[in-house]
Amino acid sequence: MMVKKVNLGIIGLGHIGKIHLRNCLNLKSARIIAVADTSKKALNYAKELGIRRLFTDYHELLKQPNIDAVIISLPTHLHVNCAISAIEERKHILLEKPIAAKLEEGEKIVSVARKHDVKLMVGYPLRFSRKFIDIKRKIESGVLGDIQVAHAINIAAGPFTHQVESNVPSAVPEWWFNKDMTGGGALIDLGSHMINLTRWYFGEVRRVKAYFGYRFNFDFEDHAICIAQFESGTIAVINVGWFSQKTQVSIELYGTVDHTFGTHKSHSKVITAIQLILGKNHAFFIPYLNEVAYFVGCIRNDCQPSPSGEDALRDLKVIAEAYENPILF
Repeated sequence: MMVKKVNLGIIGLGHIGKIHLRNCLNLKSARIIAVADTSKKALNYAKELGIRRLFTDYHELLKQPNIDAVIISLPTHLHVNCAISAIEERKHILLEKPIAAKLEEGEKIVSVARKHDVKLMVGYPLRFSRKFIDIKRKIESGVLGDIQVAHAINIAAGPFTHQVESNVPSAVPEWWFNKDMTGGGALIDLGSHMINLTRWYFGEVRRVKAYFGYRFNFDFEDHAICIAQFESGTIAVINVGWFSQKTQVSIELYGTVDHTFGTHKSHSKVITAIQLILGKNHAFFIPYLNEVAYFVGCIRNDCQPSPSGEDALRDLKVIAEAYENPILF
């Protein structure tokens, strides 16, 4: 029987957590029961939006018996403990990417979720963008032939985001600069999106290597270029970096059929580019709304969500292999 409304809790009210909160308040199929964050300022933000149950300790939120599912938008190093606590309280989970900072932590989350039969979805909003979905359909229809080469780009500011109202950089939390807490740099941050997207398009990765750049002299990369070979034969070049205040997310596909969207060239070339300026462009928020609506629908209809925890774990394995196979010049 379909659940009429899904009762949600949100854990973590940073930038993405606030997006989820606003989107959930606009869903007729969901109800926000409670939020949790260690910041009083963040909790006051939720209070102003009408949320009554506010917790500084997410364990107290998880004890609420009428919460069906939680959205976890915490820093990466906190994913494993929070997700397992939620699973043990029998809460379904939408967990922000990457699934964990370390492969063994991701494996633990997936194993415990499977054991307790909890729905686990990992947040990859590109999978819910109309433009990227349209490309998926084009690939599956065969109109592009065999995709020989793909070029995926995700360029953004990373932790160095400027405030919308000024040119002053936003304060960067200390955990951003701790490799053990993040699992890495731009590759795990931005590359996880593009690895998941290209795996969605082309299947599993056979092998991967990567070049890492250190523009800011951290002990982790601030830009990276991966070369991934897929079991299908496609080669993808994945280019990610933290060096622009204007975000660009794009993918170019080159296929064996002389066909493209409205033009004809010697090789099929399909390009989609989404220019996103955080906080200014409404297009940035739509995939997140579609994502959470889909997650809620999976709970209401008792079906397994995708991207699943297993799917995100495979992304993390590709990233781990890339870190282990650097290209040296």
